[in-house]
Amino acid sequence: MSFVRAWFATGSLRFRVRALKARFRDQKVEFGVIRRYLHSTDIACDIGANKGSFIYWLSSWCSNGGVVAFEPQPELARGLEQICRIIKLDNVKVEAKAVYSHSGMQDLFVPKGHQPGASLGRQALQDENFDILSVPLVALDSYFSEHDKIGLLKIDAEGAEFDILKGAERILRQHAPLLVFECENRHLAHGSVNDVFSYLESLGYEGYFVCRDQLLAIAKFDAAVHQRQNGEWFWKSKDYCNNFIFRKPSAARGTAAESTRDMTGRIRAGGQSSES
Repeated sequence: MSFVRAWFATGSLRFRVRALKARFRDQKVEFGVIRRYLHSTDIACDIGANKGSFIYWLSSWCSNGGVVAFEPQPELARGLEQICRIIKLDNVKVEAKAVYSHSGMQDLFVPKGHQPGASLGRQALQDENFDILSVPLVALDSYFSEHDKIGLLKIDAEGAEFDILKGAERILRQHAPLLVFECENRHLAHGSVNDVFSYLESLGYEGYFVCRDQLLAIAKFDAAVHQRQNGEWFWKSKDYCNNFIFRKPSAARGTAAESTRDMTGRIRAGGQSSES
């Protein structure tokens, strides 16, 4: 298949349409912050890459660094490898592994007919029917060397985020990457989202959460309000908040060192970086 034909193949088009929807509609707040934060020489980690809605942009913005996409579902990982090869995202490496606090093997629970909901813990699936896959685990501190310049950890892991962060403590202390992650009480078998926040704050991070296309200080987050579990599809409510951004104020990285007031003000206004 020629490059031109491959570029316009159905799978390739879907990949890029998915990327456009993520950046300019579904995660436009997160992408606005990521774009201002990342340097071209950074390594970005897409943990729980799934179908790759973040990969296209991260590959472009880390053009002289790279992207490591971790996706433990073999079928999805193969699909990402193929798409990246077709459209020449040569700085993307796909790893068919789950990120966790340690290395080894563990069961991955995949809801039937809903691959994005795959989880390393049954708690995230509640009463759903699921398939079980045995998948390899890797801790980020073991995967990367101390010389690898990690600029971003994007995490979508259905309840495993605390363990993922614990397995990256050296990276968090040494490189202070931007953290963009989902976190929900309903997915946690033990503790609460506040345990994750406290851990990150102990490492010098300050947090924000996304609420109706606004970026608010984590001090304003109340799980009883912002993750209220009322109704059958409560997590689809516009007022349900499960997307968080943490960064270290001391990590002055170009325009990402702007004040909280300036950053949140630009996000509310829908402003984007002037760079494409």
